[in-house]
Amino acid sequence: MEGFNKISWAERHMKVLENIREEMEKDRPLEGLRIGMALHVEAKTAVLVKTLISAGAEIAITACNPMSTQDDISEALRSIGVKCFARRGMSVDEYYKAIRKVADFKPDIVIDDGADLIFELHKRGQRIRGASEETTTGVLRLKAMEREGVLLFPVIAVNDALTKFLFDNRYGTGQSTIDGIMRATNMLLAGKKVVVAGYGWCGRGIAMRCKGMGANVIVTEVDEIRALEALMDGFEVMPMSKACEIGEIFITATGNRDVIREEHMRKMKDGVILANAGHFNVEVSVSTLEKMAKSVKEIRSNIKEYDLGGKKLYLLADGRLVNLVAGDGHPIEVMDMSFSNQALAVRYIAENWKELDNRVYRLPEELDRKVARLKLKTLGIEIDKLTEEQIHYISDWRCGT
Repeated sequence: MEGFNKISWAERHMKVLENIREEMEKDRPLEGLRIGMALHVEAKTAVLVKTLISAGAEIAITACNPMSTQDDISEALRSIGVKCFARRGMSVDEYYKAIRKVADFKPDIVIDDGADLIFELHKRGQRIRGASEETTTGVLRLKAMEREGVLLFPVIAVNDALTKFLFDNRYGTGQSTIDGIMRATNMLLAGKKVVVAGYGWCGRGIAMRCKGMGANVIVTEVDEIRALEALMDGFEVMPMSKACEIGEIFITATGNRDVIREEHMRKMKDGVILANAGHFNVEVSVSTLEKMAKSVKEIRSNIKEYDLGGKKLYLLADGRLVNLVAGDGHPIEVMDMSFSNQALAVRYIAENWKELDNRVYRLPEELDRKVARLKLKTLGIEIDKLTEEQIHYISDWRCGT
């Protein structure tokens, strides 16, 4: 089966998660627990699922995006006893119905990407031992819930682990976003004016990789510090109101809505390509684009042409995550670390949930560093250790020159 071949290939390159699976197979820390998951259902996710099963868990999973599911992976998961409700191309109603089915599974612990499953549990008043959240968008929403005092259970912000966002968000999003755009368009980036909206860790990665491909990169930002950082990293910085007039490819990565809207679309040049690398399909105002268009047609897989009369704009992947809709998502070796964090977060919740408050927590530093150590080990890389004298020197304020 093609799905199993994909999973096998991913497993071969996820050595950190393999190490964690070996530990958890011995200890079985999830014995008898139900894990509900809303993630992108593709090969790397399947390796995480198999790791949790090895630790004793029962799994129900659905997609966190209607268009990111790989159906051969869903079939493979169902064949090993996983309750998988994901299907590529689900309607919005079908997507939320599948989320509700995972909630009906009555999970003890949840792994989410975007927090839609966690929100469903809150709508029901359904308390669980805890959850872990994969992405920036979800963490922002959950921290808002914590501030308002409505969070019903503890959540580990896996996205905030150093071995997640420094690598997954930056190198993973950077490479996979370009991969998705290239697969969809088959166009050259060298020499193009590429506008990257947002200079968080995802935006940094996208801008860096586009620059490496020879593009002339323009960054738009609302944050003063990030704007300065982008400038000193060698990028042009300007507001979208100006960038929209000169850009040829636009990539959004902000976690916010209506980043590209009517006032920008009206100023854009003929032939502009619009792509989104944020979690939800709200960063490019697709509904506005549809209202403005005299006609819409799909001219290539994952490219829709919007004829505005006098010019045409091209939207990739319906404004959804271009790296997963038009590609295979983040590189395997990057997700090895991200999903290792998820596995460790689930174990941490299983063992410590009674002591946790209804708050958003960072993954404990010792677990974050464990992932880094394992990654270096699997890569065959050794690093230095502080001597006793060095430890004393940096820990005792009396030490001078």
